[in-house]
Amino acid sequence: MDYQYPIDYSWSTDETIAVIHFFESVEQAYEKGISKEQFMDTYRRFKEIVPGKAEEKKLTGEFEEISGYSSYKVLQKAKSAEEGARLSMQS
Repeated sequence: MDYQYPIDYSWSTDETIAVIHFFESVEQAYEKGISKEQFMDTYRRFKEIVPGKAEEKKLTGEFEEISGYSSYKVLQKAKSAEEGARLSMQS
């Protein structure tokens, strides 16, 4: 990883760590797979910190631009996956 995660400097340390964990879970879905539950846990915490759609789109868009990984695509896959499923974005 040769990039920085998009963060808001008004967040607390705990909030920043939680947002970074969310972006790491997106990376994990692309690189080795992640359980639906684990991904959704990090997403729910992310949404507690970033409740607005506009800010979510801005941050996830910045992340996709620098990493090539789409948070939106992982979330869509997670929403349609069965409980206990493993999410993998690998082709």
